[in-house]
Amino acid sequence: MNQPLPKRDDPFQRGATALLLVDMQRIWLEPGLDPAHPERGPDHEFYRRTATETIPNQVRLLKAARASGIEVLHTIIQSLTEDGRDRSLDHKLTPIHVPPSLPEGRPVEPLAPRENEVLLPKTSSGVFNSTSIDYILRNLGVRNLIVAGIMTDQCVDMAVRDAADRGYLVTCVRDACAAETKERHDTAIEAFGGYCWIAETATILERLEALGDVR
Repeated sequence: MNQPLPKRDDPFQRGATALLLVDMQRIWLEPGLDPAHPERGPDHEFYRRTATETIPNQVRLLKAARASGIEVLHTIIQSLTEDGRDRSLDHKLTPIHVPPSLPEGRPVEPLAPRENEVLLPKTSSGVFNSTSIDYILRNLGVRNLIVAGIMTDQCVDMAVRDAADRGYLVTCVRDACAAETKERHDTAIEAFGGYCWIAETATILERLEALGDVR
């Protein structure tokens, strides 16, 4: 007999669930560091939203993920070489270049990876296109992938769609993501909502708590 299909919002399973934080780097999140927008101050809409909502919600998710014992992965935009010759053509044309020696390329301090957590540098919008994340997730036995990060309409969008195409049950945490503007964020969520379960941080925290505290 055929097995019933799972639902996108089925309960998370211990040993088969992972949290992926996308591009939560100092260079994009600290005013004055982004070479494409050096003039922006802390009052810019993007920085206000990430400082007051996106980062705090991810801190809560990260704490809950670690407490529940699920896998945690971080991806960052970063070249493998100092001169960036390994970058994708798109990143060369944009241009986007974050060399491995650049301190600003690391995740912001509240979201810094701990020892034994996976950190994947990528040189494309899609983490599944320029890293071995699919291979890693399958080795870890992951089926449910929780995604949060920036930008909602770019790298988060790619992660959600590509993961869904590869057979993962994807959850996007709406209030733990951000785009350049709220309009772009909302439009992206609406556009890729068919590929995943869209949920709020509070709901995901309840789900993770249901897995139990393994500390």
